[in-house]
Amino acid sequence: MAKSASSSGGSKSTAKSKNTTSKSATPAQEPEVIQATAHRDEAKTRFNAALDEAKAAAAALKAEAGQVVGTYRDQAKGRSSDLATDARAYGEEAKVKASELAVEGKHKASEALAALSRLVSENATQIDDQFGPKYGDYARNAARSLEENAAKLEAKSIEELGEDTREMVRKSPGTALGIAAIGGYILARLFRR
Repeated sequence: MAKSASSSGGSKSTAKSKNTTSKSATPAQEPEVIQATAHRDEAKTRFNAALDEAKAAAAALKAEAGQVVGTYRDQAKGRSSDLATDARAYGEEAKVKASELAVEGKHKASEALAALSRLVSENATQIDDQFGPKYGDYARNAARSLEENAAKLEAKSIEELGEDTREMVRKSPGTALGIAAIGGYILARLFRR
């Protein structure tokens, strides 16, 4: 028994020595804990520095993007104003050209009415001979009316003719529609050939 007591006592002493060793190891581990804490603090510092650097880079990127967008916006505004100016210039040119063509068309229509008037007037004597003096007078009156209308057409400006046309359409839209239909038919026949 003595042996067992001594062996159990020996175990107790080994247990005590193990406990003591573990207690005595704690002060030895404290520098490791301090070192681990220092590494953690250093890692936090580096992470925060990297985070600040990323924020600064993002802010710089945002500023650069703002400058690029501003540059493109200014270029787009410049181009749009140039295009608007060009469009206005082309519009003015188109108005001038349309006005010139309208004056030329008015002059040709006036000449055509005058030529038709002369043709009817020249043929009035033949109408007298073939159909009688009553129809010859109709032809002469028609020739005179055509000549007067040709003179009126030549005397009026394009704006006055446009206003007269609007007034005639307001007064008698049915007549205007009929004239437009007949004119369209005649033009279609002329251009078909």
